[in-house]
Amino acid sequence: MSRIGKKLIEIPQGVTVEISGPEGRPEIKVSGPKGELKQFIHPEIKVESKDGKIFVSPKSELSKKGRGLWGLYRALIANMVEGVSKGFEKKLEIEGVGFKANVEGNILVLNLGFTNPIKIEKIDGVNFSVEKNVITISGADKERVGHIAALIRKQKKAEPYKGKGIRYQGEKVRRKEGKKVVASAK
Repeated sequence: MSRIGKKLIEIPQGVTVEISGPEGRPEIKVSGPKGELKQFIHPEIKVESKDGKIFVSPKSELSKKGRGLWGLYRALIANMVEGVSKGFEKKLEIEGVGFKANVEGNILVLNLGFTNPIKIEKIDGVNFSVEKNVITISGADKERVGHIAALIRKQKKAEPYKGKGIRYQGEKVRRKEGKKVVASAK
């Protein structure tokens, strides 16, 4: 039995859930104040909505594939419900002399000590905001928010000697000791 899969998903006030599509390839659509998300459901998984709760289960207890995907689809649907009701947010910190970021329309411009600035375009459902040296990425889809945050961090990871670069807020960068100068005796 899946510990995650057998938990029920509560549908909060203001969120609607629709399960539609053919028997072989159903689709779940969750909409709320923060937006609307869709997800196809694997044929081995059964999703039902009753009394303000969503039930996820494998179609057959004997199916190894269905039991393996049970917890995954429950987590995906729970993230969709949380995303359209509360939203998701990741914060990145920029550290280093002359390193800065700003938003120009739908483009995030990063000046990270390279010859040319790095430009990252906004994708649907994801928003950028910059305050001093903190970049905030927010949206309803957890996967997209995490993907964009990882893409931005990849541009200049925090290096271990001085700690310069981009890191997640609260991330600890393991520091290394630099080379030591030893005086030679003549």
